[in-house]
Parts: sequence; C-alpha cells; structure tokens
Amino acid sequence: MNIDLTGRRALVTGSTSGIGAAIAVGLARAGADVVVNGRSRERTAAAARSVGERSGAPQRVRPVAADVGTAEGCAALIDAAPDIDILVNNAGVFTPQPVFEIPDEEWSRLFEVNVLSGIRLARHHVPAMVERGWGRVIFISSESALQIPAEMVHYGTTKTAQLAVARGMAESVSGTGVTINSVLPGPTLTEGFRDFVAQEGIVGEEAVERAGREFIAAKRSTSLLGRLITPEEVANMVVFVASDQASATTGTALRVDGGVVRAIP
Repeated sequence: MNIDLTGRRALVTGSTSGIGAAIAVGLARAGADVVVNGRSRERTAAAARSVGERSGAPQRVRPVAADVGTAEGCAALIDAAPDIDILVNNAGVFTPQPVFEIPDEEWSRLFEVNVLSGIRLARHHVPAMVERGWGRVIFISSESALQIPAEMVHYGTTKTAQLAVARGMAESVSGTGVTINSVLPGPTLTEGFRDFVAQEGIVGEEAVERAGREFIAAKRSTSLLGRLITPEEVANMVVFVASDQASATTGTALRVDGGVVRAIP
C-alpha cells in the first residue's frame, strides 16, 4: 500500500517524544507537512529537528511550542497553525493515584489536557475541513479507555471520554469527507518506560526489552503480543487512518493494543 500525504498539513500535539514523535515521523515520511508541538520552546525545536532527520524530510517539519492543556495554549497553537488537514490529538498526561485520594484539581488537570485540548482544536479545525471536503481527526486514546486501571481511574476516564467525543463529532460531520476516529495503543515502549526502568539500573536494548516482557507478563497478562508495542507500530495505524485509503473508516475506535483487551469487537 502506497500512502501519499503530499500536500496535506498535519498537526500532532504532544509530539516531542514517544508515540507523538513517531506519528510525526510517519506523517512526514508519507509526504505531509507536519507541525511538532510541545510545551517547551527549546524541547519542541529539538524534537522537530529530530523528526525531520528521522523522516528524511526536515523541510516539511516545523515546531510550535504551546501548552494545549490550557485554553490560551490551544488558541496560540491555532494562531500558529490555523489551517490543517490532519489533526492528531496525542497530548496526554497520567499520574498513578488511588481513586479516593484524587483531588478535584487533578481530575480537572487531566480533563483539560487529555480531553478538552482535542475538543478545542477540533472545534476550530473541523468546520474548515468540512468546507474543503476532506479532513482527518484522530484522538490517541488508550486500552485504558476500555479496561479502566484501578491505579489511574481518572486517566482511564479521560480516555473513555475521548471515544465518546470522537464518535459524537464523527456523527456530526457524516457525509462530508471528514473522518474522526480514535486509536487505542496498549502498553508501549516509550522514553517514559526507559526512564522508569533505568532507575532500577536496567539499560541497553536487550535488558529493556526483557523488562518490557516481564512487565507485560505481570501487569498485562492478557496480551497476545507478549511484549511492549513500539511507538512506530502505533504510528503505522495513525498514518493509515490519516490517508485517503482509510476514507471509509470513521466514528470508530481502532485498537493497537497487542490483544490486551479480551473482546472481539
């Protein structure tokens, strides 16, 4: 399958590392002009350079620093990138915490970043996509949307909310050429996991991979893959959903979870 996104303009929020950076690389490789987004100006600029190098298309990648966890940050990002064809709502935060100890402000913080950021950006960009007759909006949710983790109920709740928002938005633009979907990664080998195991003295590819398999066996034993997913594997799904080839895929939740969720649909 030859996916060609030449001439398409894409924005990937929270794309300075991990899944977001891999998605930005994949979109740029496919020919899209990509905006890399993060909160820190310096880190975002460095990430954009890295994405440009990894994709082999530095001329198609540019950084925009803005905190999408606030209304002001979303407005600044819209001002810097007002017209896009592909919106990937990837920015997200999580913090393990016992559910009965989570204060209101933490619930609000996760909803602002994980849910409202995508709503605010889609509210601006989708009407313009509808006018042009083509557009793609992709919410990066999680398998935690379907299997709420007891240690992060607030995180799982926001990920479930993304599914509802995406489906409702897709219903609202039916027949327009704009598709809106969710992608649900499972446990993924990100920089965050590498940093976590490094605190235990685990470094090097073989050791990190082994630690990932041990984590899956202990914490996600229903996984059919038996290992952590790579960011690139998630990005492959997102690039497809962003393409013309995925024109009949809308209003749905696509799992890239390694079979962790024990369900047929």
